[in-house]
Amino acid sequence: MSVQDWIAHHAAYSPQRLALVDVASGRRFSYAELDRRTTRLANALAEKYGVRQGDRVALLALNTTECFELLFACQRLGAIFVPLNWRLSTPELEYIIGDCAPAVVVWGDDMGPKIEELRPLLRHPIRLSYGGASEYETVLAQSSEARRPRPVLALSDTWTILYTSGTTGHPKGTLMTYGMVMANTVNVAMKSNLTADSRGLTFMPLFHAGGLYLYAKFLLHFGGTNYVMRVFDAEETLRLLGDRELGITHVLGVPTNFMMIAELPGFAAAEFGHVSTILIGGAAAPVPLLETYLKKGVILQQGWGMTETTTMATILSKERALDKIGSCGLPVLHIETRLVDSDGRTVDGEGVGELLVRGPSVTPGYWKLPHGKGGHVEDGWFRTGDAVRIDAEGYVYVVDRIKDMFISGGENVFPVEIENVLHGLPQVLEAAVIGVPHPKWGEVGRAFIVLRQGAGLSQEEALAHCNARLARYKIPKEFRFVAELPHNATGKLLKHHLPRD
Repeated sequence: MSVQDWIAHHAAYSPQRLALVDVASGRRFSYAELDRRTTRLANALAEKYGVRQGDRVALLALNTTECFELLFACQRLGAIFVPLNWRLSTPELEYIIGDCAPAVVVWGDDMGPKIEELRPLLRHPIRLSYGGASEYETVLAQSSEARRPRPVLALSDTWTILYTSGTTGHPKGTLMTYGMVMANTVNVAMKSNLTADSRGLTFMPLFHAGGLYLYAKFLLHFGGTNYVMRVFDAEETLRLLGDRELGITHVLGVPTNFMMIAELPGFAAAEFGHVSTILIGGAAAPVPLLETYLKKGVILQQGWGMTETTTMATILSKERALDKIGSCGLPVLHIETRLVDSDGRTVDGEGVGELLVRGPSVTPGYWKLPHGKGGHVEDGWFRTGDAVRIDAEGYVYVVDRIKDMFISGGENVFPVEIENVLHGLPQVLEAAVIGVPHPKWGEVGRAFIVLRQGAGLSQEEALAHCNARLARYKIPKEFRFVAELPHNATGKLLKHHLPRD
């Protein structure tokens, strides 16, 4: 099966259908316009900058519709698209650019200071100004709309490299093939009812799998419409989701996003009845957060996935959202799952083990790493690093990251369980628990708590709440109240940044 050009197809079939809306600038592109701009860009990359099949083309910019022009221009050349995390430090970006050696780097004009530091590493930097006058727009205007002969691409060819967040050691470049994208487009569409009439809202960063794919890239396969926000803004997101005339139908966010939205004064009166699918992933969602939305009649469908699985590998259906609250659902159709202990033996029953996955939407490996290195085990299984349990009906419950588990007095402790208990306190906005050294028990829990505005909570009250709901070895020995917790660009909690001394 060869790779097909989605944008060219929709430009021929329904040219005036709206493809992309850049929320910040108000720019709107039909599929015909997106196709023309993509054609001009592909020609410019090849003729002006010498980009050839297999070359890497990088983007360092906030969320913008130009991201998708680059993505599909790369497809037309057989080049590999590399969206860069603009929140990384210059040394971190230096490593990634040195690792993937892009032929071209397109950069947003708000990235100027970083680009100046990186310039010695850049072969062909191209500035864009999010629709304003820029080298990017000049290059497009001067380029031809004549279609180039397209390389014949296989589903096993790499379309994108997404670098992991690099919370430990150097980041790895996850290979994202055309086949992975196609398989997970099918997986997610089946569980989310995607059609050409669907309208997605994207506020997750486009250098992240959740932003690039869910639902933006998947919707472009169906000829739907994507509204792209420059960055996440809770008030703007609430306004857009609540706009019935705009008619957003699909959105993905992480728990932090939905916590922030729920804290807004306008949340109580907002109506989301027209939004058919709201997926929540990236981290285990606190049950109290899910219940907050349920009181409004809004179901946050939990899912589990990672960059290496092209986003969602499990999704909880709306029909089971109440009786399976806290679960991230069943595996999607084209994914197999397996649970193993620390010795690699299969875990039977409802015990906790590490989740392994296998299927066509799972990455074949990492850029420059030998095949099978970095997470794969025998027979194509991939180690996710997540500790989960699977109930008798096959529903998956994320317990925690394996690396976040600590051992206190010989007992395994999973911080997420404690965090869920703390989130049950109405004064608590967000909580995080880590294991810290202890002379007697080896490790004990330390809880970090962010309170809601104007709320008060003492250590004694927090301790009493935990005493009534947790086994003694799980109860944190220390509670620290902080103004905020560290998160990465996607909203994931960065526990390794929390102090252990």
